[in-house]
Amino acid sequence: MIPSIRHTSPIQSRYLDFIEALRQTDFQGDLNPDYANRTVLATDNSIYQVLPQGVVYPKTVDDLVTLTTLSHRAEFQDVVLSPRGGGTGTNGQSLTDGLVVDTSKYMNEILEINVEERWVRVQCGVVKDQLNKALKPHGLFFAPELSTSNRATIGGMINTDASGQGSCRYGKTRDHVLELRTVFLDGSDWTSRPVDDAELTDISQRENRVGEVHRTVNQIYTDHAEQIEARFPKLNRCLTGYDLAHIRTAEGLFDLNSVLCGSEGTLGFIAEAKLNLLPIPKVSALVNVNYRDFNAALRDATELMKAEPTSIETVDSKVLNLAMNDIVWHSVSEFFPPSSTGEPIQGINLVEYTADTEEDLDAAVKRLTGRLDAELENDNGRLGYSLAWGSEAVAKIWAMRKKSVGLLGNAEGEARPIPFVEDTAVPPENLADFIMEFRAALDQRGLAYGMFGHVDAGVLHVRPAIDMKDPAQEALIRPITDEVVALVKKYNGLLWGEHGKGVRAEYAPEFFGELYPQLQRLKACFDPNNQLNPGKIATPKTELELLTIDGVTTRGQQDRKIPVQVWEGYSEGMHCNGNGQCHNWNPNDAMCPSWKGTRLRTHTPKGRASLVREWLKQLSERDVNAIEESEATRKQSFLLSFPSRLKNTLSKKRGEYDFSHEVHESMMGCLACKSCTGQCPIKVDVPSFRSKFLELYYGRYLRPLKDYFIGGLEYMVPTLARVPWLYNGLMKPRFMQAIMAKVAGMVDSPLLTGISLDNALHERRIRYASPANIAALTQVQRDNAVIVVQDAFTSYFETQLVLDSLDLLTKLGFTPLVAPFKPNGKPLHVHGFLGPFAKAAVKNAAHLNDLARSGIPLVGLEPSMTLAYRSEYQKVLGREAPEVALIQEWLARQGEQLEPRKDLLEPNTFALLAHCTEKTNAAASIKDWQSVFTALGQKLEVVDVGCCGMAGTYGHEASNVETSKKIYGLSWAEVVNKPENAGKLTATGYSCRSQAKRIDGASIPHPLQVLLAQM
Repeated sequence: MIPSIRHTSPIQSRYLDFIEALRQTDFQGDLNPDYANRTVLATDNSIYQVLPQGVVYPKTVDDLVTLTTLSHRAEFQDVVLSPRGGGTGTNGQSLTDGLVVDTSKYMNEILEINVEERWVRVQCGVVKDQLNKALKPHGLFFAPELSTSNRATIGGMINTDASGQGSCRYGKTRDHVLELRTVFLDGSDWTSRPVDDAELTDISQRENRVGEVHRTVNQIYTDHAEQIEARFPKLNRCLTGYDLAHIRTAEGLFDLNSVLCGSEGTLGFIAEAKLNLLPIPKVSALVNVNYRDFNAALRDATELMKAEPTSIETVDSKVLNLAMNDIVWHSVSEFFPPSSTGEPIQGINLVEYTADTEEDLDAAVKRLTGRLDAELENDNGRLGYSLAWGSEAVAKIWAMRKKSVGLLGNAEGEARPIPFVEDTAVPPENLADFIMEFRAALDQRGLAYGMFGHVDAGVLHVRPAIDMKDPAQEALIRPITDEVVALVKKYNGLLWGEHGKGVRAEYAPEFFGELYPQLQRLKACFDPNNQLNPGKIATPKTELELLTIDGVTTRGQQDRKIPVQVWEGYSEGMHCNGNGQCHNWNPNDAMCPSWKGTRLRTHTPKGRASLVREWLKQLSERDVNAIEESEATRKQSFLLSFPSRLKNTLSKKRGEYDFSHEVHESMMGCLACKSCTGQCPIKVDVPSFRSKFLELYYGRYLRPLKDYFIGGLEYMVPTLARVPWLYNGLMKPRFMQAIMAKVAGMVDSPLLTGISLDNALHERRIRYASPANIAALTQVQRDNAVIVVQDAFTSYFETQLVLDSLDLLTKLGFTPLVAPFKPNGKPLHVHGFLGPFAKAAVKNAAHLNDLARSGIPLVGLEPSMTLAYRSEYQKVLGREAPEVALIQEWLARQGEQLEPRKDLLEPNTFALLAHCTEKTNAAASIKDWQSVFTALGQKLEVVDVGCCGMAGTYGHEASNVETSKKIYGLSWAEVVNKPENAGKLTATGYSCRSQAKRIDGASIPHPLQVLLAQM
C-alpha cells in the first residue's frame, strides 16, 4: 500500500499572506496555491523546471490592476509576479519561483473587428488560431505564422516578439502591433501607441509611472542613438527584448510598444492589443525541393530566394523520418515521393508561393520550377521536387512542419533533441557556413540532433539530443552554448532569433555591450523592485544578477530522482517535453477534450504527465517503488485490506491532505479517449499511466461503487440480457435513476435492446464461429468468410446494429460468422483494474487466436473496443495479442467484391462523424470508410468535430455530466442540429451515437446501417 504524501514543497509565508490579502480585495479571478497547479505550471517547453509559490488566474483588466496595486504596497514589494500565456516558451520565459499570473484561462475574448480599417482588438489570452478563425470570414488574418499557433496566445506572442514562417514577407509580431493596453506595477492602466513629439511631451509631464516611463525611454534613445544604430544588427529578426532600435518609427513617432514587445513580462502586464490585419492570399502552392545532403539544402536557399517566394522552410532527414511514423504522415505522404535516383533524401526545402489569382500563382511557381528544371544536371545536391497546389494541400504540409517541433521529442532512447541553442539567427548568406561549424561542434561530442527552421531568414532550429537525467550529459549545456555564442558572434548573428531570451538572457550584457546599463535603467523605471519576472533580459540594479543557463533547476535534475525501473514502467508519461500540443484551442480537434471542457491545465495530457512524474518522484523520495507496489497491490486481499482502506478513506473525507488526491482529481477528469496517444507528437498515453495510478490509489483508498458496476458490466450483461425487462425496469424509472446517481454515481444508463442475438442469428442462418461451424463451411463460403468479434456495447445495447451489419455483409456476398461473446476487458483497464484486465485479455486472446488460426479475418464494429487489441492488449500480451481489424479496414481491401454490387445501392452523399480513438489512433481507417462508400457508389465527407463528450462511460458518471455536455456543445451540437445535415450524418462510435441521442434526441446511424438503408 502506497503511503500518504502529506508534505510536499511548502508555500512561503510571504506569498500566503499576499494571496490572502488578494482574496480580501475585489479580485474576481482564481487563486490557486495548491500543489497540483504549482507543479503543472513549473514547466514550459524548455529544459527547466521551477516550482512557483502559486498560480493566479485573473478574469479582467481590473483584476490585473488590483493585483499590481497590491504588489506595489510596501509590505509586498518582494513578491514576484510572472505573466504566462500559452506556456510554449523554450527559454523558461514564464517560469518563476514567485506567483504565476496566467491570463489565458479567462482573458481570451476577441473584443472588436474592424474590417474596413483592417484591425482587431483582442484580450491577451486569445490564441492565434482562434483569432484567425474569427477573421477568416472577412478575408483577413494576423501574421506571422507560428508552429505553436493552435495554443500560443497573442499576449505571449507580443511578449516574445514572436515570428516564424513567412517573416521575410510579414515581419515580426511588433510589426503588426498598433496599440497595447498595459497594466504597470503601480496599478497604472495605460494604452500605448505611436505618438508625435507634442503628445509625447504632454505624456512625459505626468507625475506617475506612465510619465516616468515615457521620459526615461525617450531620453535613452536620444542620448544613445548612435550606439543603438551601431549595436543592433540589421537582421530580419532584429533583437528581441527592449528593442531600442525601433523606439522611433520610420515616420519619427515615439513608440513605447517597441520596448513592450519582446519584454517577456518584465515591464508590465499586457492586457489587450490592437493589431494590424492583412488580406488572406487567395491561392497558394508549395514546391518541395529534395536534397541528398542537408548542407546543400541550406546553401541552395539563397538561390531559391532569387525566385521571390513568400517563404522557405527546411527540415532535415531526422524530422522527416519521425513525421513518417506519426499520424500526420497519412495526410502528406503523397507530396513526398522517394527520389527518382533511389538516393535517401537528407533534407527538404519547402518553398511557398501565394497570390491573389491562379495566373499570378502559376507564373510565380514557374519562376522557380523553370530554374530547377534548367539546372537538373548541375551538381547542386538536388534530388528533384514535387508540387502541392491549393490551400488545402499546403495547409496539410505546414501542419506537418509545425508538428516537427514536438516530433523531435519522440526520438528513440532517453537522449532526445532538446531546446537550449535552437534559436540562432545569422544573415542568410552565412547560414550554411555557420551550421557547418555548429554541426561540427555537436559531431565532435558524438551528439545526434535534429534541424528545421526558416532558412529564408537565416534561422535554423538545431536541437542536440541529450539525456538530461544524466549529470554528465547535462554538463554539456554550458560548453555547447558558449561555443554557439562565439559562432553566432563570428557570423554576425544573434543567439535569440525568435523564441525570446528567458534564461539565456545571461548573454545579454555581452551582446548589448555598453548599452546594457541603459537596459537596466529602462527596467528600473518600469520595475524598480525587480518584481516582474526577475532575472530575465535585464536587472534594475547592477548588484542584481541575471539568471544563468546552468543556474536554474532543470527537469532532468528532478527526473533523475525517479528509479530507472519506475521511469520505464511509466514511460507513457515520462517523456512529455512541454510542447503543449494538447492545449490545442481548436474545438473541432480531438485532443484534448478535458482541457477544452474545463480550461484547467491540470486536466491536460501535459498536466497529467507533470503530475504523475511529480507523484512518482515523491514516492521515490519516500523509498517507495511504484512498480513493486503495483505487484503487491494485486496480491493484497480485498477483505484483509478493507479496514485500512476504509480508515484512509474516512481520513480523506475529514480533509486530511494527500498529494495523491490532487493527482487523482486530475486523472478522473480524463475521458480515456486516447487522442493524446495518437496526436501528441511525444505519444504521451494518459489512459495507460492513469490506469496504473488508479490501481495504486485504490490500493490505499476505497473505490466508488460505480467502478465495480462499470468494470463488471461485461461479465454481467450476458445474464442480464436474458431478462431485459428486469434490468430495464430497474433502470428506467426516474426514482431509480436518482438512486443510481446518488449511490452508484451513474446517470442515464443505457437500456438493453431486448433483442435476442441468438434468435436473430438463427433466423438469418448465421452461425457462431466455432471450430465445428468453420469446418462445415464450403470452400466458396470460406473464401468469403469474415468473423465479427462482439463487444458488450453493440451486442447488448445496440443489437440492431450488429444485425444490420451482418445483413449488409450477407447482401454484399460475404459469409459472416459471429465470435461467441467474451469480455474484452477495456472497461477494467480504464478504471485501473489491471490484474483482472490482464486475466480477461489472456482468456479472450486465446479464444480469438484460436479463431484466427482458421485463416478467416477477424473484424470489430466498435472502434474503441477493437483498437484495444492493438494497444492495451499489446502491452500485456505482446505478439500474442489477437489481430482484429476495424470493419472498414477489412472492407476497404474487398474492393473487387464491393464495386460490382454498387448498382444495388441508391447513390447518395453522407457526412461522417468519426470516433476520437479511431481517427487519432487509426487515422488511415477514416479514408478506408471513404473508400468503401466510393466502391459502393456513395460519397462520404468527413466532418471535423472534436470529442462528443461521452467516451465510453465517462458521460454516464454523475461527476462528469456537466463537463460531458459542455464538450458535446463545443462542436457536435452545431453539426447534429444543422437542418442541412438531416438524414446525412453517420457516426462510428457507440458512445457518440448515445451522446447525440441523450442530448439532442438525434438517432445517428452507423456507416454500415447507412449503406444497408441504401439497398
